[in-house]
Amino acid sequence: MAKNYDELAKTIIEDVGGKDNVNSVVHCATRLRFKLKDEKKADDDALKDTAGVVTVVKAGGQYQVVIGNAVADVYDAVLKEGGFPGGGQVPDDDTADENTSLINKAVALISGIFTDILAPLSAGGIIKGLVVMCAALGWLSKTSGAYQILYAIGDSIFYFLPVFLGVTAARRFHMNQFIGLAIGAVLTYPTMVQLATSKTVLATLFKGTAFASEIHTTFFGIPVVTMNYTSTVLPVIFAVWFGSIIEHWCKKWIPTVVQMFLVPAFTMLITLPVAFIVIGPVMTWVGDGIGAVMSGIYNFSPIVAGLLVGALWQVLVIFGVHLGIVAVTTADLAALGYDPILALTCMVCYSQIGVVLAIIKQTKDKKLKETATGAFFSGLFGVTEPAIYGVTLPRKTPFILSCIGGAVSGAIIGIFHAVLYIMPSMGIFAIPAYINPKGGSMTPVIGVIVSAVVAFVVGFILQMLFGKKSVDAEYNKKQAQKVAETANEAHEVAHHSVEVKKQNDSDLNPSTKLVSPLNGYVKPLSEIKDEVFSSGAMGQGVAIEPSEGVLHAPADGKIALVFPTGHAVGINTTDGAEVLMHIGMDTVNLQGKGFKTLVEKGQEVKAGDPLVKFNIDEIKAAGYEVTTPVVVTNSKKYENVTQVAQGAVKVGQEILALQGTTEQVKAN
Repeated sequence: MAKNYDELAKTIIEDVGGKDNVNSVVHCATRLRFKLKDEKKADDDALKDTAGVVTVVKAGGQYQVVIGNAVADVYDAVLKEGGFPGGGQVPDDDTADENTSLINKAVALISGIFTDILAPLSAGGIIKGLVVMCAALGWLSKTSGAYQILYAIGDSIFYFLPVFLGVTAARRFHMNQFIGLAIGAVLTYPTMVQLATSKTVLATLFKGTAFASEIHTTFFGIPVVTMNYTSTVLPVIFAVWFGSIIEHWCKKWIPTVVQMFLVPAFTMLITLPVAFIVIGPVMTWVGDGIGAVMSGIYNFSPIVAGLLVGALWQVLVIFGVHLGIVAVTTADLAALGYDPILALTCMVCYSQIGVVLAIIKQTKDKKLKETATGAFFSGLFGVTEPAIYGVTLPRKTPFILSCIGGAVSGAIIGIFHAVLYIMPSMGIFAIPAYINPKGGSMTPVIGVIVSAVVAFVVGFILQMLFGKKSVDAEYNKKQAQKVAETANEAHEVAHHSVEVKKQNDSDLNPSTKLVSPLNGYVKPLSEIKDEVFSSGAMGQGVAIEPSEGVLHAPADGKIALVFPTGHAVGINTTDGAEVLMHIGMDTVNLQGKGFKTLVEKGQEVKAGDPLVKFNIDEIKAAGYEVTTPVVVTNSKKYENVTQVAQGAVKVGQEILALQGTTEQVKAN
């Protein structure tokens, strides 16, 4: 582990411009915070593409490299590698633009709170789903020790979600993380959970209304509406936000010498009673109110209710108020023996993972693909939090499309009048809950299965048709920058020849040919993965998969450009062709490792002369391809640039015919 951090530290220092470009470095909960002499020397894209780096943020005069939970260890490695003096840990900060809309700020806040726990959420969802499946298939008994232990492993992060959120919310609100953890722990304390189901009723608030709430205990005479806060979201987030205000206030008036123990004590003593007396009950009433409205809509029209509940369910999950509908379900099952409301929501998860699968197919971002793949498998078992918070919600449009698919799912269940007869499990494992234990038609159950399939297909198609633009916004920005950078390479090639005569754009160069600069296999330029070259933006040409690590001259001419890293060479041929040869994809990141240049800028060469030696195995071992585009960057000077070789080629074999004027020129 330490060795990996040492290597990561070395890469980070190189990509921020080297040791000499660093004035100082500190770290917060998730980021390395550099003060650089010249931020222009830092390579943003290289850092963002580095394994172990989440992204790069520039704010407040700092160059911030986002690492995540391992930031402290990476920081130590950076200090060691760079020989920097330790600046220690500093508070995190929020860098959102003040002009950002309230909705965008809310989405960013919620996504940020969940970011650090996406991995255990995904793991828990997969484990829990597998255990439930084994029980449903009769492979495990629910009374067995194996089932109970495995279920606890999968369910623990969901049951104690407020504890985890207490930590991450505290980070966002600049609060002591352990106080945030304590707030979440108190909300899920067993005694408080048991009070929510106590048979001792002291009074009933708002009796006779939809907000009727039983009082099971008091706090110095103040009625407390107790509820089960396990698996909830909003109560702990609001409690931590309130606690952060109290903590900051306490720090102002409590003497520094006793702050260490008095600030946490007063913060918790003030925050938690307010959370139990005010924050929790308000969230309960919000959820109950939503449930009551949904019941009324269902009685009016199951289809309309399905559309509404299906569309809004994931939004309710985000804010934790979906538990109000769960409460209505519990009451319906006890009083009626069935529940129609929660029944509308159980297949919404398949719209979400339909969208996620489309994103997996659409994205070119390796990190997003990995995150989305884990979220997809978790979602198969009905656990969509990783998909929502890690994939669709931050990109907004995919989340909206998943809500549309959820509406379709709910409407289909409403059409079939499918209801729940027991409290459901998750995803596909909820289907048995729709089976009437007293017997009867299986048509409603078939309708539920149909709704799951349709939701998945609708989510997938909507994302493929309307969501692609939002998937790789950052990636596309990188690609645009790459196009500009590679265009500069071509520009260098075009302007470093003293033997090519100036011509008007309407003039054509004389016809000529280019020979293969490599031994290997030739293929159309359009088949390579890099859009900068495959799109033809840099010019026409071919790509060669080399079988030998030596790049040769494709014609007689003069070297116009040699990159110090050795990954690219430009040549202006004696016949006027401007050729760029780029060894591999993104190999500039290797900083010359595996490359040895054999020529210099301005040097005259003959067709077949060796230009660069490169180690194919070393480059591939570093995770890069060696497919080499051979591009005529002034293709507009020719009527046609035609590939004349197929399959295996050898150095010196003709690969491109450049058709220009009929004037005959010296053969290469």
